[in-house]
Amino acid sequence: MPTSYPDTYFPVAVQAVIAVVIAAALVAISFLLGKRVRNRVKDSAYESGIAPTGSARERFSVKFYLVAIVFILFDIEAVFLYPWAVVYRQLKLFGFFEMLVFVILILVGFFYVWKKGALDWSHEAPGDSPYGDPDAAPPSSATKSVTKNAA
Repeated sequence: MPTSYPDTYFPVAVQAVIAVVIAAALVAISFLLGKRVRNRVKDSAYESGIAPTGSARERFSVKFYLVAIVFILFDIEAVFLYPWAVVYRQLKLFGFFEMLVFVILILVGFFYVWKKGALDWSHEAPGDSPYGDPDAAPPSSATKSVTKNAA
């Protein structure tokens, strides 16, 4: 067991130094050995093969952010579950019931979000597309009847 403050944090400092050295080495090697191809496609804003259209300031569906929040919620739950599992035997029955209450509260929140439909992306309202025009109104019934008669 380490007895002094520097002895306690020496392994953490060594790990941080190794991580920085490895990261710097990987970036330097890729810079030195990598190909440098300059052309119009590589210099364009996107390399997906599709020419960029529209503005970058389009609105996204709020469902995107709800899923992100739920993901963070379960990450936080995992952060609390790991130390609890490590000291489970010392906590005994009290620790079990405390964590049971915690997990139940997390699951209640998850089922609430699920019931509200925040995780269902399959049924979006017309004009509610995260990639479409956010100011466009959904088609009216008159427009629908005109398109039916035209077909």
